[in-house]
Amino acid sequence: MGCSPDYWTEQATRASRVSFDRPGGGPPPERWEEGMIRWLGPAGYDVDYCSALDLHAGRELLAGYRLLMVSGHDEYWSAGMRDSVEEFVRRGGNLAVFSGNTCWWQFRLEDDGRTMVCYRDAIADPMAAVDPALTPVEWSSAPVNRPENGLTGVSFRRGAGTWGPYMRLMHEESSTVRFPEHWVFEGTKLGEGDTFGKGAIGYETDACDFVEEDGVPVATGRDGTPPSFVILATADLRHWHRYGQGGMATMGVFSLGAGTVFTASTVNWGNTLHDPIVDRITRNVLDRLSARAGGWETIGGADEIRALTVFGSLLYGATRDGSLLTREVSGQNLRWRPAGTAPALVALATPREATGVHPIGLYGLTSDDRLVYRDPEHDWVTLADGPCGGVGLGMVNGELFAAAAEGLWLSVSEARESPKTYSQSPSVLSYSSGLGEQWRRWWQSTAPTGRYRRWPVPPRSGRLCICWPPPSRRAGTCPR
Repeated sequence: MGCSPDYWTEQATRASRVSFDRPGGGPPPERWEEGMIRWLGPAGYDVDYCSALDLHAGRELLAGYRLLMVSGHDEYWSAGMRDSVEEFVRRGGNLAVFSGNTCWWQFRLEDDGRTMVCYRDAIADPMAAVDPALTPVEWSSAPVNRPENGLTGVSFRRGAGTWGPYMRLMHEESSTVRFPEHWVFEGTKLGEGDTFGKGAIGYETDACDFVEEDGVPVATGRDGTPPSFVILATADLRHWHRYGQGGMATMGVFSLGAGTVFTASTVNWGNTLHDPIVDRITRNVLDRLSARAGGWETIGGADEIRALTVFGSLLYGATRDGSLLTREVSGQNLRWRPAGTAPALVALATPREATGVHPIGLYGLTSDDRLVYRDPEHDWVTLADGPCGGVGLGMVNGELFAAAAEGLWLSVSEARESPKTYSQSPSVLSYSSGLGEQWRRWWQSTAPTGRYRRWPVPPRSGRLCICWPPPSRRAGTCPR
């Protein structure tokens, strides 16, 4: 924006206020943006363009779009820009960041938007004492304390830079695939550990703080990165400390409200779109994030799991060979870890909370028709018989539901049984949806203990039926 070379030398005489009221037109696209601009049209994408200043008050501007794309080197953001984009994504819009060093500095607009203010120093800015949140410093620094990770998932704080005569080194670097099954890599034929995109990294990168768990990168969140951030690829650039700033680059994706954010964390992505892999990844991102939301996403391998449940912050899976596995609930492609045995389990369930009858823990159905239980510190125990041929199990409000070949079954506990005795149990009770609560009170007072009850929905009937006793108990056999 008409800045002199002193801009990046950090000299005390650099300008802190720049007016747009000057001769000449606006600045042309940066060289880091040109490649993407030239590629979009021939690639078949009909796009509209806006400037950073358009986004400053861009809530209405963005309202009619599904996807906002940022490309190149988008380093300076005003609070209005960031608020507009974050609100857009939280409401269900999507953001694709093919940029590096993104949203690193905050700037401020004054004089009805005609003056750009960026002291890059809280002490020098008189506004710091009036409205600290608008102080033009790094977004992660005091007194703003709003890391850009909340918008992009990453930051230059963990990124890398190579400057001056060493900028050419960016053409020698590539990214490494860490999650090849993810939709971002669909159609690339890349495998875990493969490299791609030589030169796409550019001279500045962004990254999140992460640790390696069983060979998988996992974002820690210590730097403000959202917990849903999934790392797709990394580049180890710690050796760049010899040429500027050593660090990493992390490509990733995460959810922000009702929307999705993808970040390539690179400056030079748009100028390497001649690379078939870079082209394919770009198309995957644009096609998916510009379409209506919905569907399933791969989050890792299934390892022959045939029964699955969530307990606390962990997924538990029972395998066909009788093993119990566990992993964190996360969109990252984490490895499964052994958690014990799973004797012939065909279904798993976990209550949301403990009740006086059912403590919290893992409940399962076995292939030999038993209801079993396991708490976090002990092995499995058998609680009761299960329905014959059970294949599914669910729990809600202290009640167990089971799906089997003979229908859907409900187990009512002893604590809910009425002390009254009845000469016989009803054979069939049917009711319309309007009588549901009356049925519930009747069922809790009359249903026998420790049994499964079938309530199939008769064909071509809008009413729900309950049968007692179940067929498997009438004759003492278990029909298959």
